[in-house]
Amino acid sequence: MKIHLTPLAEKRLKKRLGSQPGTFKLFYDTVDCGCDGINVLLILDKPDTGDLHVEAGDLPVVVGNQHEIFYEEQLKLDADENTSSFKLSSDSQLYGQNILVRDMRGLEGVEPVQASACEVRTRS
Repeated sequence: MKIHLTPLAEKRLKKRLGSQPGTFKLFYDTVDCGCDGINVLLILDKPDTGDLHVEAGDLPVVVGNQHEIFYEEQLKLDADENTSSFKLSSDSQLYGQNILVRDMRGLEGVEPVQASACEVRTRS
């Protein structure tokens, strides 16, 4: 699987990663979701067991082995000029144009909190 990052998307993702180590995870959230599911980009301390490497330039990106089926082999990630969201697409479809990045680093071992439908919890 490969994600082509536009220059703006790559710049914004590198800024979100900052100087701390981390891995981006393309995540298709369907748990307790009142809709079909939403795409998010998580920043994790390290990949989860079973995550698959995604070619995305020099950024560390993975996708869960069970979520890989939701995506085509060639994807494009662009950033919105006016907001903090991203647009994920392929030649044949739009996966989302309001994809957000959620920094989940440092949350391992934290007791999960019930989230509303289609919400990814972040640290306070």
